[in-house]
Amino acid sequence: MHPIKDPQVDEFIEALESPAQEIVAQLRTLVFEAYPEMDEGFKWSKPSYAKEGLVCYMQTAKSHVNFGFYRGAELRDKSNLLEGDGKKMRHVRLNRTDEIQADELKLLIWDAVELNRK
Repeated sequence: MHPIKDPQVDEFIEALESPAQEIVAQLRTLVFEAYPEMDEGFKWSKPSYAKEGLVCYMQTAKSHVNFGFYRGAELRDKSNLLEGDGKKMRHVRLNRTDEIQADELKLLIWDAVELNRK
């Protein structure tokens, strides 16, 4: 199955400046590598991904991108990548593309989808 990409997310990425543009583009690819059938949308002014419930999102700032998980506090974060102290959400802060730990992030994505299935 091929990913179904939301045109609003395409426009969002195109409007970003470097390095956020490259970070978000790589994260988007990573999400679809983890789950090609992930539902992509644009919620709360940011790219958001769902599979049997909300999974993750990308929030851009001037100098970094937060790759967040809606149920991040419940995830098994063996690599200690997640930041935040909210009751539910956690994020990974990325300043450059070389900070993207693809394998570890995919594990978090898979874990988040499994939580939605319970």
